[in-house]
Amino acid sequence: MPTVAVNNIQIAYETFGTPEDPPLVMIMGLVSQMIGWPDQFCQMLAQSGFYVIRFDNRDVGLSSKMESLGIPDLERLTASLHAGKAVSVPYHLEDMANDTWGLMDALGVRTANVCGISMGGMIAQIMALAEPERIRSLICLQTSTGEKDLPPSTPEAIEAMMSAPPAQREAYLDYIVGVYSAFCGHSECLDRELQRRMSAAAFDRMWYPIGFSRQMAAILEAPGRRIRLRSLDVPALVIHGDCDTLLPLEHGKDLASAIVRSELIVVKGLGHGMAYPALWEQMVNAMARFV
Repeated sequence: MPTVAVNNIQIAYETFGTPEDPPLVMIMGLVSQMIGWPDQFCQMLAQSGFYVIRFDNRDVGLSSKMESLGIPDLERLTASLHAGKAVSVPYHLEDMANDTWGLMDALGVRTANVCGISMGGMIAQIMALAEPERIRSLICLQTSTGEKDLPPSTPEAIEAMMSAPPAQREAYLDYIVGVYSAFCGHSECLDRELQRRMSAAAFDRMWYPIGFSRQMAAILEAPGRRIRLRSLDVPALVIHGDCDTLLPLEHGKDLASAIVRSELIVVKGLGHGMAYPALWEQMVNAMARFV
């Protein structure tokens, strides 16, 4: 697995397709490894004419772990934020955006189509706001502007996200399937066996649940982006599922309405995550057509 030195850390990455095709940088979500973008999905994108670049964010997979920064107390952090107090976090979403810029620079990619899912979509928005001239198009999956007035996750989804994962492999796989079932309101479109295989591959590659707290702290601390996005002059495609219980559909609608040059596609049966192979063709075709 190749790595590059970026911002004094190592970022692991992988590519699909040919470098002569338009680059598509894929940013994964909270505590999810690059293989959360399934191989077949990436191959479909490459066959559609993209040079696909996927990578492990900091604190996950084979990229650097930020252990020297400690483990934040998320309960205390959340309480302080609700009280309007200033907080300190190990790092910010802007730091993760800079990691992505650094990877692009190391690969000689000046401009790219940038696609992010969930937390990755938040990072992609920050990139577009910071350096819009480097963003050919912005593709946001299952993500949000981060505004506090948007509908919250369902109680079941919150409980699933904040619960501690078991360390034993088989118990962990059962747990993760339950988490993603909760994230889609138990949609029939979720391929639970595929999710189990994806989670097994991630567990065997690098099980590092500690990264969750630092990445989650960055999400919680980040201010909403709605007002800033209204001045963004970048073409944006927003793809959201009607069964997403972690970030309900209103989050996708809000994001699309905030960006002037945007298109919203609502995918029936899609929840939160990527284990929806029956829906991949629709998503890939939408991305290829839009770009």
